[in-house]
Amino acid sequence: MPINVDLLLYNAAQVITCASPTGPKRGSAMRDVGLISHGAVAIAAGEIVAVGSTADLLADYTAINMVDVTDKVICPGFVDPHTHVVYAGNRLAEFELRLQGASYMEIMAAGGGILSTMRATRAASVEQLVAETRPRLDSMLALGTTTIEIKTGYGLDTPTELAMLQAIAQLNCDHPADLISTFLGAHAVPPEYTSQTELYVELVIQEMLPAVMAWWQNLPPDLALPKPYVDVFCEVNAFDRAQSARLLQAGQALGLPLKIHADEFVNLGGVTLAVELGAVSVDHLDVTPPDEMAILANSSTIAVVLPAVNFNLGSHHFADARALVDAGVAVAVSTDINPGSAPCPSMPLVMALACRYQHLLPSEAFNASTINAAHAIGLGAKVGSLEDGKQADVLILNCSDYRQVAYQFGGNLVERIYKRGREVKSEK
Repeated sequence: MPINVDLLLYNAAQVITCASPTGPKRGSAMRDVGLISHGAVAIAAGEIVAVGSTADLLADYTAINMVDVTDKVICPGFVDPHTHVVYAGNRLAEFELRLQGASYMEIMAAGGGILSTMRATRAASVEQLVAETRPRLDSMLALGTTTIEIKTGYGLDTPTELAMLQAIAQLNCDHPADLISTFLGAHAVPPEYTSQTELYVELVIQEMLPAVMAWWQNLPPDLALPKPYVDVFCEVNAFDRAQSARLLQAGQALGLPLKIHADEFVNLGGVTLAVELGAVSVDHLDVTPPDEMAILANSSTIAVVLPAVNFNLGSHHFADARALVDAGVAVAVSTDINPGSAPCPSMPLVMALACRYQHLLPSEAFNASTINAAHAIGLGAKVGSLEDGKQADVLILNCSDYRQVAYQFGGNLVERIYKRGREVKSEK
């Protein structure tokens, strides 16, 4: 007798599982998306209970909700592992300045960039941050992103950094997407500490990090979040390698997991630092040399590349994702959605960019946007693939071949979204 489940999706042209039960995908494994032709997925109690051929699952299961997805693709919800989506204001004027030739670092040195958003964010209440961010999360969800990492770093003082974390917690409570928080107090040096970077580093270590830990420990159950990550911008005009090490080690001493921005403009040794400290990810990698790629390949740290940044800045130089994959590095991709360098909510567009400018195959870009991206935020055992026992975050794509997602750009192929087995969007 067939087993009764809550939801059975069947007759798919392709089921793309991105299954990788032993960890993130590397090397040739990144070309394997776990494709099942004429496939089906059975879901019960918010979890995946079976993935296989339509013939097999129709024989073994029946469901309260049977959904025929003929000529469609079933795949995991996308995971965005690096975002700055909580902020106030905009940077439209700086967009025009860049079009007239000003560089990102020139704008930042003149008090714009991160510091411009800092001023707007410091002036905003938690309620305003929530209200301004929710529509951006809605756009990301509509484009298929069901799990999102969000960084602070636009406060650069203790009260505003905590306000940003509070906004993330409130959004996680009432938005369908799962949110992961990262404390990035070391995003830039605020104007009150100009030429006093060491003093600001001490402020982050002595005051901000303990305050973040206390905030997380005292969250009420209805606003519970996983433990925040600690991140740092290891870059010229931000924090050097030694300062970055001290900041990350201070977070690690409090029991917080680590991430790091590195090699966006200048190589300061951030990749080796990430590996030495066991960071879950190292992000950007635009100027990472081959010897450090080899170090990264022999570690558990995920490389997160951010092609929307290079595209938005009009740069012809992208992180060499092809070389990273070929070296055996576990590579993920992300939007880096933020008001300055990457105002992009779309993981499908990022996949398209990664294929064209970073020479990934559609299969590699897909795995980088799902299972590897999930591992880049510590959730590889929970989301990012369609495997028995995993959370049922599932997309129905309006195409019959998953490669269409990277091939096409400027539109949206996401037709239905299931979060924990419950449909949260339907577009027909």
